[in-house]
Amino acid sequence: MRVKTGIVRRRRHKKILKLARGFYSGRRKHFRKAKEQLERSLCYAYRDRKQKKRNFRALWIVRINAACRKNDISYSRFINGLKKAHIDLDRKVLAHIAYSNPVAFANIVQKVKQSL
Repeated sequence: MRVKTGIVRRRRHKKILKLARGFYSGRRKHFRKAKEQLERSLCYAYRDRKQKKRNFRALWIVRINAACRKNDISYSRFINGLKKAHIDLDRKVLAHIAYSNPVAFANIVQKVKQSL
């Protein structure tokens, strides 16, 4: 008995081509190329969700370090002093304070210097 895959195949192809909508040239129009590119793209998306966390942490550290240098303290001594002063602020919050409110960050640095 012969089985025809008309509607099943069309639905499967449409699903892949819908996901490949923003791709360039034949990678959005031809099913096989779209499928190959989509598999690769999903791998990149999975990998880059992990890398995004690393990149943001690095950015926060750079911002905190720049603000610390303006207040005459190194980043490593600042983090050590935070722990000794029992100030429980994570790097994301510290970077935001350093970027948006330098006066408040200077007050935190003064408390850290007293604890060292």
